[in-house]
Amino acid sequence: MTELPVLATEAAVNEGNLIFARYLMAFSLGYHIILSCFGVAFPALIYLAHRRGIKHDDLDALTLARRWGKVAAVLFAIGAVSGTVLSFEMGLLWPGFMGTFGDVIGLAFALEGIFFFLEAIFLGVYLYGWRGLSAKVHMATLLPIAISGIFGTFFILAVNAWMNEPAGFDIETYLATGEVTDVDPWAAMFNSAVLTQFSHMLPATYLVTGFLVASVYAVGWLRGRQDRLHRMGMSIGFTVAAVAVPIQIFTGDLAARHLGEAQPTKFAAMELLTETTTGAPSTIGGLLIDGEVRYAIEIPNGTSLLQGFSADHEVLGLEEVPEDERPPANVVHVAFQIMIGIGFSLLALITWGAFTRWRRGHLPENVWFIRALVLAGPASVVALEAGWTTTEVGRQPWIAQGVMRVTEAVTPRQGIGWLFVGLIVLYGALATASIVVTKAMSARWRRGEDPPAPYGPPPLDDDLKDRELVPS
Repeated sequence: MTELPVLATEAAVNEGNLIFARYLMAFSLGYHIILSCFGVAFPALIYLAHRRGIKHDDLDALTLARRWGKVAAVLFAIGAVSGTVLSFEMGLLWPGFMGTFGDVIGLAFALEGIFFFLEAIFLGVYLYGWRGLSAKVHMATLLPIAISGIFGTFFILAVNAWMNEPAGFDIETYLATGEVTDVDPWAAMFNSAVLTQFSHMLPATYLVTGFLVASVYAVGWLRGRQDRLHRMGMSIGFTVAAVAVPIQIFTGDLAARHLGEAQPTKFAAMELLTETTTGAPSTIGGLLIDGEVRYAIEIPNGTSLLQGFSADHEVLGLEEVPEDERPPANVVHVAFQIMIGIGFSLLALITWGAFTRWRRGHLPENVWFIRALVLAGPASVVALEAGWTTTEVGRQPWIAQGVMRVTEAVTPRQGIGWLFVGLIVLYGALATASIVVTKAMSARWRRGEDPPAPYGPPPLDDDLKDRELVPS
């Protein structure tokens, strides 16, 4: 403990070191979070395909499940690498933080690791269980994979939620003496922010995974591969995303209300609210320039009505905290607006698709809908990254809100810029490897080199392969 103030002082004066540490962590998180979404939600899509195959003796569905399982293994392997890099970065880049609060948040990290290994074990069982297990037992091995992903998400979000709203130790004693006392890891894990963050992030994993899967098959559809497998791949991905989008928007509203009460400075930055205001407007677009909001469309009383269900509700502004404790409002606001804009655009897309499916029994095959579905995949990723930008940048300059600044946590060691370059090269190589491997697998499948599922109905004749998908 006696060395931590020295670390903080050295790091605080090295602005370049801090900037590269921020970039390195942001790049790692931004990369890994996409793979994490697949790790959590992809098993559910595989389960839906596998269940359909068993329930309806559907060879195409079983084929899809088997292929998706192989893709999931590739993505899981890459995610394991990027996740390991992140775990090292927490200690290497932020020794002041981990050295001080490791005992407080360490339990959540440990539990997340346990569920990560459980997920890996059962994924291996599923991949190699096609011939050694009965059909129903084999399908059931997907459930612990999906459940492990959900629990792992909860525990890692518990750490991030703790950074936003610290708990589980005597905060007053720490601020007075710098000593961490009365540690309660369970109270730290179940802090006041964890439920809202978890309820908002979990559907996001299904939203992103569903739209990315549907997007891949939509690209194939536009290229002329309009067979039943592509129709089914689009349908399953779209269905999962369609269920997740309204849940995501609802939980986002709950999270915003929570932020207004528990993290008012972040909320003020999201709304570009400089002064504490009764009847605060909602701000669409715009930037904060020289202390004034410009180029924005304001909805009178909008924020007060959404936050407190009353035009008389008071919303705290950025003025409530010293200038050096305010986040970069423009970055937070723009990221928040991007997330909201994409979210409601995706809601419009699923409304279009769901209505057509209800009327005609299948998704629209209109070229404009398919093109929109292609764009929905990358758009969902942008929304995900924008949401995390809002969360993380909105907490600045704190690494643990109100308790420790980022400048106190960062390492004073030099050479982080080279680490950043090395990480870009590593992650670029991983991304390239994943694309090469998955494209090679896809090419083999199109050539018919993928063996049929060991159980299920025999392959149909070629003239029946393009039969219509019948909704289950």
